[in-house]
Amino acid sequence: MIKSIKGATFTRMIVSASRLLDANRTKIDALNVFPVPDGDTGTNMSLTMQSAVKELKSGNSNSLSSISDAVARGALRGARGNSGVILSQILKGICTVIKTKEEVDTRLFAKAMKNATTVAYAAVSKPKEGTMLTVSRLMSDAAQSATKHRDFELFFNEIIAKGEEALAMTPELLPVLKKAGVVDSGGMGLITVYKGMLKGLLGESIESDEEEETTSTAAVDVSSSNVDIINLGEIEFGYCTEFFIINLKRRTTLADIDKLREYLMTIGDCVLVIGDLEFVKVHVHTNNPGQALSKALTLGEIDKVKIENMLEQHRQLVKKYEAEKKDMAMLAISQGDGLAEIFRELMVDRVIEGGQTMNPSASDIADAIAKINADNIFIFPNNSNIILAAEQAKSLVEGKKIFVVPTKNIPQGFAAALAFNPEESAENNLLNMYHEIENVVTGQVTYAVRTTKIDGFSLKKGDIIGLNSKKVLTKSTNVEEATLKLVDKMKDEAHALINLYYGKDVKQEEAEALQSKLSEKYPECDVEIYYGGQDIYYYIVSLE
Repeated sequence: MIKSIKGATFTRMIVSASRLLDANRTKIDALNVFPVPDGDTGTNMSLTMQSAVKELKSGNSNSLSSISDAVARGALRGARGNSGVILSQILKGICTVIKTKEEVDTRLFAKAMKNATTVAYAAVSKPKEGTMLTVSRLMSDAAQSATKHRDFELFFNEIIAKGEEALAMTPELLPVLKKAGVVDSGGMGLITVYKGMLKGLLGESIESDEEEETTSTAAVDVSSSNVDIINLGEIEFGYCTEFFIINLKRRTTLADIDKLREYLMTIGDCVLVIGDLEFVKVHVHTNNPGQALSKALTLGEIDKVKIENMLEQHRQLVKKYEAEKKDMAMLAISQGDGLAEIFRELMVDRVIEGGQTMNPSASDIADAIAKINADNIFIFPNNSNIILAAEQAKSLVEGKKIFVVPTKNIPQGFAAALAFNPEESAENNLLNMYHEIENVVTGQVTYAVRTTKIDGFSLKKGDIIGLNSKKVLTKSTNVEEATLKLVDKMKDEAHALINLYYGKDVKQEEAEALQSKLSEKYPECDVEIYYGGQDIYYYIVSLE
């Protein structure tokens, strides 16, 4: 049990947080809604933490006060972009509180987190919810109740869990995130920082390429293709401008720094002005960088000026987007990580989570279509209950031709994907897909949810049943037996291939044992097993 944090421990926590953030920076970068120079969130946060570590290591004191001062000073001096500056303020808020003691318990750390949120919100001219500020606030709120734990491991686990919940909420709070299909990148970065702190606290080592898994379902897909560059809108303020003000004039006051912040808000957005009479860090998006610099010169000297043209970067991104546009692409709806991976191996461009118990809406499908950079898109619903929603999605998408292939199950979806030929026209591909799905014989093995009589069977709740697309074909008390009976009912002399996709409730060795029995029973057939990971169905079976 770890009941307190001292200087050496806090040092280890900061170093660990920096390492984990660096290991995950590419993953965090990929969540950026608008990938312009100011948008490399993971990289900016990582460089900010590295600067804090560098300043930390330059000192030789183990006192918590000195270490806290070094972390806050280093983070501010090295802060990059919006996310880095906000992170520096969160660290400053924590350090300001914990530096008052040489030994910190969970109660004081909770107080420090509360102060961190207050300082971070104060630094942003127009705070938006659905950002890392929201994640910070909800984690700090959770910390107050987590003080019931004296053990820091339990304390951190509770606030990190709350952070994951807050991260999952961000697309609902910020429409641009929902449109892009991602969670807030800064929020994920902040959670990574706290996870790294916990690892350091526990003395766990971090490999340079170690990635943290997120429990947030909204953050599963972090590919840069999430971003629909064309439809996210134009940049209002084109120049990301950052600089320090140093050697402030004697007559400069804190009120003058506040007036600078107010002025910058009239000529741009994303304004951050933080610091004191020793030095000031400035960040602004503006169309007039010269005006920002001129105003700053009235307070002192300017240093380390960085101006990046986001307009040009946007033009390059649009150009790249258009150059990479495909003529045809495929989208599948599937439930189960194994099945989704098979679709990707078959060159399906995007997979939507959904199936028997979770049907995506027309809007969900339309949103996924919008993120595919292609003119013609084939949709595989893979469930009869989803076909209508897929058809409705067509009316919600402009500028693309949508073909709904009426696949009613996963094997039909695989057959349709295999039939795709990029050298053929979209119309010919559609005909070929229709032809292939008609040749697939499919069955499922699942359980009866209630006692009933159907298709000549008297079923009890919990009975294992095998069914095809139309009716129940077998029943048993045993999954393997039910599957063997189902294959026997469906198979004819023309079939030369038996595919089994086993669900998450089936062990690999059980699937391999079933494969062996089927191979022995049907020596004329190739029997293949694949991990599907699906719910409800123990096995999905296809005969070809």
